[in-house]
Parts: sequence; structure tokens; C-alpha cells
Amino acid sequence: MKRVLPIFLASVLLLLPWTASSQLISHHGVVPGSYDFWVYVPQERAARDTSRLPLVLFLHGKSLSGNNLEQVRGYGPLEALKFGLDIDAIVLAPQAQGGWSPSRVMKVLDWTEQHYLVDTNRVYVFGMSMGGYGTIDFVGTYPDKVAAAIAMCGGGTIKNFSGLNKVPLWIIHGTSDSSVSYKESQKVVDAMKASGPVDLLRFDLHDGVNHSRLGRVFYMSEPYDWFMKHSIADSLRTVDRTIEITKEGMANAYRSMPGRRNLKVVEFKKPALRQAQRPVPATEAAEPVKAKTTAAEPAKATTEVNEPVEGTAASDGIYIVKPGDTLAKIAKKTGTTVDSLCEKNNITRRTILHIGYRLVL
Repeated sequence: MKRVLPIFLASVLLLLPWTASSQLISHHGVVPGSYDFWVYVPQERAARDTSRLPLVLFLHGKSLSGNNLEQVRGYGPLEALKFGLDIDAIVLAPQAQGGWSPSRVMKVLDWTEQHYLVDTNRVYVFGMSMGGYGTIDFVGTYPDKVAAAIAMCGGGTIKNFSGLNKVPLWIIHGTSDSSVSYKESQKVVDAMKASGPVDLLRFDLHDGVNHSRLGRVFYMSEPYDWFMKHSIADSLRTVDRTIEITKEGMANAYRSMPGRRNLKVVEFKKPALRQAQRPVPATEAAEPVKAKTTAAEPAKATTEVNEPVEGTAASDGIYIVKPGDTLAKIAKKTGTTVDSLCEKNNITRRTILHIGYRLVL
């Protein structure tokens, strides 16, 4: 009966009404030497807000590895968002082919910080299983980039664990995990203790909890609330110990899902290599590019948000797309060229511009 309940609840969720759309953007081949990845931007933020947002970096487990980004929506924050969980943050979800490389993850994070309005003082890492290993390795390698992290049912492969002691870190494991022994997390904790004070560490061992049960934590509000209590800008780095993740909370995680949400999927791919073209003067770029067929290649920005959005050129060199924008219009407004916009944003002249998307000038 216990195994039937989550399946039944998931079936019920699929029948619930769809809510307002949010942006979920897939990026393919835009960061050389790194991963393809998803970026989620909350609806209100994508449409109107120019303030900087926290970022949750999700590192998946082995089962979601491969070359099909759709797999990354199989579980974790992206699926939780689909079923209505409110995460008021950018969610960055790369896809590994087998194991996580801290340097390759950093390339994706750097690119995202350049192309989206990320609050770099509030970058959080959230990983499970292989992603738990990835979280430990990434945080230990780049502790100064991370405000807080949660590593579930994983371990660590780095040689120097001292960097982990600088970051609020919550390690969670179940004693009945047959996929990754809880002793792997214990090894990380022991290595941290050997490296110095562990005042910023939380280590929770859940008695009788197996590997898959911990996956329910992604669908609870508690981990995201816990993240938001930490910032690199804090005058004194501390770890929150008031928020709890309990076995009862895991058992009720699916019941807390409010209903399915429409995540507007947008796709961006790195343009194919082609012969060098001459620069396009700003005056020439003012005219929209004519395509042979326009039905499949809309030239104007589109969105599912009803309210008008103002396009702005931010002081940090970011332009926010507004209704009616084309690459030519944006180039003329900002004193650049269409070719320059394409090159800096890894897009083509035929890329669909969605309202709220940030273009690097």
C-alpha cells in the first residue's frame, strides 16, 4: 500500500488544472567544454523584475545522466516546479554524462551569472547520489562561490576537504541506503573534522531511510527555505539549525504538491559553424531580417504573460527583451550590431526572442 500511494498521488496531480506559465529554458552547446543545461526563471521575475535572484544549482544522480536534457526533469527541483512547488530563485540544472567535474560545473555557473540576473552572494548547491558527490566536490573546490549546500546520500572524491568547512553544509543520508552507503557521507564528515572546525556543518543520519526516500526532499519547501537563510554577504557565516527535514516530512512530500504548473519551455542552441560574415552596420541592422518562411521562425518576442513588459538596457550590459523586439531593433537601440548580439549570446538571427530574456550587450 505504501508503494501505491505516491503513484496514485502523482496520477491525481496530472489531472489538476494548469497554472500560469514560467520560463524553463534549455541551453545546448553554448558553453564549450561543459554541459548542456536548463535554466528556470520564476514567472513574475521573468516578466517584470530586474532585481537579482538567488540561484539553486541542481546536480542530478546517475540515472539522469546522458545527452537528453529531458531526463533532467525526471526528478528533483525541475519536476517539483512542474507540480507547483514555489521556488523563488533561478534554478540551474546541467546534465552530466557520467560523474561531475567541478571545473565544468563552474563554467556553466559563470555563463549563467553573465546571462541572467543572479545574486552571486546567494548561490546554493543541491545534489543527490552522484549529485551528492558532485556537490561535495564542487563546494570543496570553490567554497568562495557557494552560500550554502545540501548533499544527500553521496560522498566525496576531492583530496582536500578543508574548503567544505568554510560553507554552511547540510549532509543527509539514510542508514538503509543500499545504493550508496551512509559510510560515504561519514567519510566526508571525518575528513572535514580532520581539516579543522566544523561549525558550519549539519550531518543528519535518518534511521531506516533508503536511497529513493531521500529523493522526496526535493519536493519539500524546507530545503529551499533553509538555503535562503544563508548569504556570502553575511557578516558572520553561520549555519541554520532551526529548519528540520524529517521522515514524516518526506512521507508527506507528494501530498504537499499544490498542482501542476505550465513551465514554458524555450530552447537555445549554439549556432552551427559557418563562414565568417562581414559585420552588419547598425543602420543596416535596423531592418528586420527577412526569412524564406516566417511561420516556423517568428521574428518578434513572444510570451505567455499578458501584462506589457518594459525592455531595459541595464547598467551591467544586460538588455531585457520586451514585446515587439527583434534583434535589429535591439541592436539599433543599444548601439551595437545583430552579429555582435548573436556572437555574445550564442544565438542566431532566427532565434526566437522571448519576453524577459536577458541579452548580453
